[in-house]
Amino acid sequence: MSVELITDPDDERIADYRALTDVELRTRWEPPHGLFIAEGELVLRRALRAGYRPRSFLVDAKRVDQLGDLAEAGPAYAASQAVLEAVTGFHVHRGVLASFHRREMPTAESVLADARRVVILEDVNNHTNLGAIFRAVAGLGVDAVLLSPSCADPLYRRSVRVSMGEVFAVPYARLDPWPDGLARVRAAGFAVLALTPAADAVPIQRIDATHRGRTALLLGAEGAGLTRGAMDASDLRVVIPMRRGVDSLNVAAATAVACWELGRDDPL
Repeated sequence: MSVELITDPDDERIADYRALTDVELRTRWEPPHGLFIAEGELVLRRALRAGYRPRSFLVDAKRVDQLGDLAEAGPAYAASQAVLEAVTGFHVHRGVLASFHRREMPTAESVLADARRVVILEDVNNHTNLGAIFRAVAGLGVDAVLLSPSCADPLYRRSVRVSMGEVFAVPYARLDPWPDGLARVRAAGFAVLALTPAADAVPIQRIDATHRGRTALLLGAEGAGLTRGAMDASDLRVVIPMRRGVDSLNVAAATAVACWELGRDDPL
């Protein structure tokens, strides 16, 4: 398939890529229109391997060769950096963007069915943290992620980029209603472990075998932490012991440490 040159930022063929730095606008636009944006060749290829269907590709005219076989997967457009910046609102330094069709999100029950270990997130609205969490979850052997209704969109461009495309590899679903939906996780046979710096929390390395079978690690937003309702719906409060007066880690770092601890005896 040939790559078509775009010279007008208002060209409707590249409407999917407008104002990519406007979080509020993109949040209102992308999910209702069934699309998401991916950035960079590595991430694009991971989306394709995961079975996401492309709507179009958009590349810096100086990097048309970077598309290679990608241009065969869907409509492909090229534009100068000036046009790209006018459309997207930033310098597209990775050289290639793509718009993909979303897939129907699975139910919480379906992602729990085959899982042994999951991460549950409450009110995590920072896209960078969310992407980093998905990358840690993928690399540390967690089977799925459940999101409270107020969590950010894992397929938002920044989340996808920070995760290095691992959001495509890890099944995830919304858990609704919240926090009452946590009862369904427990009913599925999971021990819900609430990560908190609370004084009565058990050091995570000391939890017993009962809580290491099928585990659901529950984490809250940066700063605010878990709500009282979520904490009360858990089976056990756990903490990552800290030193030098530091009370806690960034939520993405805490997720990685806790996931490593829970899976440290798993065969590689």
